[in-house]
Amino acid sequence: MSAAAYRLCAGFMLTNKHGQVFVGQRIDSQHLGAWQMPQGGIDPGEDTREAALRELHEETGIGTHLVDIIAQTREPLRYDLPDELIGKLWGGKYRGQEQHWFLGRFSGSDDDVNLEAHDPPEFAEWQWVEPTQLPDLIVPFKRDVYRALVREFGDLI
Repeated sequence: MSAAAYRLCAGFMLTNKHGQVFVGQRIDSQHLGAWQMPQGGIDPGEDTREAALRELHEETGIGTHLVDIIAQTREPLRYDLPDELIGKLWGGKYRGQEQHWFLGRFSGSDDDVNLEAHDPPEFAEWQWVEPTQLPDLIVPFKRDVYRALVREFGDLI
C-alpha cells in the first residue's frame, strides 16, 4: 500500500436532546487541547454503519440500544495529514483518512457514558458542545471535515 492511500474510517456525530454534540479529548492528544467526535478505522469485512456504532461504543461505552441513527453523509469525507505526520501514523501506510460519518440521537443519560468501557480508553474527558463549536475544537487539519459535517447535518440536529 502506498503513502497516497487513505485509511477507511467511520465516525459518529452523537447529539443529545438539547441539540448538542458529544466530543472527547483524546488521551494521546491532551497537550493539543483538541476534542473530537468518536471515529476510527473500519475492520476488514465490516460495513460503515457497523464500524461507526462499534467505534461509538468502544470510545464512549454507549450501547446501540441508546442511539437512533438519523443520517449518513452523502459521500465520504477526506482529510490529509500534515507533512510532519505522514509516515508516523498508521504504520506509515496512509496519507490521511476517508471517513464515513453518521448522525445519531442519544436517548440515554450522561450516566450511560463510560470512557473506560474499552481498554485502553481513548478519551480522557468528554463534554456536550454546540455543533457550531466543532471546527474550533478539532485539530486544524480536520477542520474542513467538521465544517462539512455541520453543514450537512446541521438542519437534522
